[in-house]
Amino acid sequence: MRAGLPVGFQVRIGSDVRAVDGGRVLIGGSPVRFARLSDRGRALVENDTITVTDEPSRLLADRLLDGNLAAPVLPPRGADAAAELTVVIPIRDRVEQLDRLLALLRPALECIVVDDASHDRDAVAACARRHGARLDSHAHNLGPAAARNTGLRAASTPFVAFVDSDVSVDPRTLLDLCGHFADPRVAAVAPRIRGNAATARARWFQRYDEVSQSLDLGARNSLVRPGSTVSWLPSACLVVRTDHLGEGFDEALRVAEDVDLVWRLVAEGHRVRYDGDLEARHDSRDTLRSWLGRKAYYGTGGALLAARHGNLVAPAVMSPTYALAAVSLAAQRRWSIPVAIACAALTTHRVRRALPLEQGRTREAGRLAVLGLASAVSQSASLTLRHWWPAVALAAPFSKRARRAIALAATVDAVLTPRPMGLGRGELFAGRRLDDLAYGAGLWTGAARAHSLRALVPRITSRHGHTKAGISHEGR
Repeated sequence: MRAGLPVGFQVRIGSDVRAVDGGRVLIGGSPVRFARLSDRGRALVENDTITVTDEPSRLLADRLLDGNLAAPVLPPRGADAAAELTVVIPIRDRVEQLDRLLALLRPALECIVVDDASHDRDAVAACARRHGARLDSHAHNLGPAAARNTGLRAASTPFVAFVDSDVSVDPRTLLDLCGHFADPRVAAVAPRIRGNAATARARWFQRYDEVSQSLDLGARNSLVRPGSTVSWLPSACLVVRTDHLGEGFDEALRVAEDVDLVWRLVAEGHRVRYDGDLEARHDSRDTLRSWLGRKAYYGTGGALLAARHGNLVAPAVMSPTYALAAVSLAAQRRWSIPVAIACAALTTHRVRRALPLEQGRTREAGRLAVLGLASAVSQSASLTLRHWWPAVALAAPFSKRARRAIALAATVDAVLTPRPMGLGRGELFAGRRLDDLAYGAGLWTGAARAHSLRALVPRITSRHGHTKAGISHEGR
């Protein structure tokens, strides 16, 4: 029998969740869901917080966590918390970064450095020895997945933090992340990863990385699962419950091994969480070439994931109705906008019938339908500029519609993307377009190597369930 939430465990309703119909119905999460509370359930909510005291409160807290409508309130960590955590650091050269990371983590936390056949092994060994870290070594380069697994097998603590050497994170952050394991179903959790220029005079693409890092999944706390806004976690900084990982990472993968692990954990019924309140810093690449190369490398993992997980790796997720709206708008005909409006109206009608509201049902259904249409437009722009750009670029010299589609997609992206402080509009635009070009090139390269286009095909959701409003989508 699966263990439940312990007495005293608290969850807080998400700040993006709306309470309507006199607080009887909660609407929000990702994908968008709604939950109707009984009078007894409403009585269990105090200041947007539910405390587990008995079976009804446990069931309600569990339901809201599963619906991505609430996030756990982390309990304070005891004085012995550090004894329950081991940090595994996979390394191949990069001794200066290893030295910086160990200086942050030691002696507060036990650290295992796994040298994956560095060119200067003596330097790595001397660095580990200087900081009092354990060192394990591979005679041959086996890849980051194998290095992490070596450290996982060597650890004897209930929790393990995988931290790459080019990441800066303090022990307090890692220990706070362990607070998520008060929920016995949580198998893994990661913090927000922000970019770090790591130089006195950052170049423009490094400044872009500081506000739009490929591994930055945003500020919102979230349950992680395919189809959610946060659908994966990076292994650059990932804390896991040791006995839930089994054999660990798939050592056949040298890219996307972290996504594969997270999706396997979710498929096994475990919870995986993302904590946007806690942060780590990831060094940006030193040159524009290496910066673009890393993004392209990430893209090559799409085909590998599609071979293992099917359409969970889809570049867009839409309901049939909003897929029709997206296709009609892409056609750029006189009837395109009327068809899109009709799709939104149809969705409003369907959502209205499903919403468990007594008041304001039509207004709320219309609001959700508009959000769904906006999501479909945003995803269509992303397909044009990012995932499908090689095909669109081939068509552009011969098709006025293809050229208009590129211009419209770039306009939509510019309108929907807020400009961070410290970054010019030109730098933001250039960063996003180069990011898209590099990732898309890698995605198509991976597809060509695999002789499969599965990673390029959008996923059409069922007509049933709350995702039919078309609001759920994969993160950028």
